[in-house]
Amino acid sequence: MVETLTHPLLTGAAHGFLGRRGGVSTGELAGLNVSYSEDDPTLTAENRRRAVEAVLPGGTMQTCYQIHSADVVTVTEPWADVDRPKADALVTKRPGLVLGVLTADCAPVLFYDSAASVIGAAHAGWKGAYTGVTDATIAAMEALGATRANIAAVVGPCIAQKSYEVDAAFEARFLEQAPENERFFRTGREGHAWFDLEGYVASRLRDAGLTKVGMLGEDTYAQEDRFYSFRRATHRAEAGYGRQISLIGLPA
Repeated sequence: MVETLTHPLLTGAAHGFLGRRGGVSTGELAGLNVSYSEDDPTLTAENRRRAVEAVLPGGTMQTCYQIHSADVVTVTEPWADVDRPKADALVTKRPGLVLGVLTADCAPVLFYDSAASVIGAAHAGWKGAYTGVTDATIAAMEALGATRANIAAVVGPCIAQKSYEVDAAFEARFLEQAPENERFFRTGREGHAWFDLEGYVASRLRDAGLTKVGMLGEDTYAQEDRFYSFRRATHRAEAGYGRQISLIGLPA
C-alpha cells in the first residue's frame, strides 16, 4: 500500500505527502521512487501512476524540472512530462490537476485556500527557502484569487535538525539574512552547526502573513524504510538516492 500522510489544515483538497512505501522500484531505490533520473522509466511511470491514484484517482499529475530556485509556474493547461518547465513551485485553480514536488531531504510545502479553491506545491530546499520560493508561491496564489488570511500551508517530510549538519559558511549566510535566524541553528563540533530546515521554512510562511501553518515533523534521513534521503545515500556512497513526491489537487 502507498503510504499517504495528510494534514487537517489541508482538508478539502485531495493531498498526500508520500514516502517510499508501496512502489515497484528495486535495489537501492526500492519502493515508490518517482524520479526518472536514476531508475527504469517503466518502474518510475508505474510509481507515479500509483501516487496519483492514492491521492486523486483519475487526476493528471503536473511536476516541474526542479532547479532549487524561487520560480513558480501557474498551471492553466496540463503539459507532457517531457515539457515540464524549470521551476520549483506550481499553483493552479483548475480541478483535476495534481500538483507534485519531488524531494529527498528538501522540504515539500503544500498550500490550500479553501475559499478561493486555489492550491500550490513548493520544493523548498535550503536554497529555494532562502531565496523565497514560499513567498513567491503565496504571491502566485494571490494572483489567482487566494488571500493570505485563508491560505493554509503544511511542511512535509524533510531532513530534521538532528540529521542536518552544516558548516560555518552556511550558518553565516542565514545570519546575514536576518540575525534572528540564529534560532534555527544548534552548535555542533568546531566550525559546524545543526540546521532546522523545517522550522526555517515554517517561519518564512508565518513571516509572509500565513496564520495556518503546519509541520509533519518527519525526518527523511532517519527513516530509511519510509523515505528517500540524498544525505543518507551520500554518506553511504550509494549510487542513487531516489525521490518521494508530495501531491495536492482539487477534485473535479
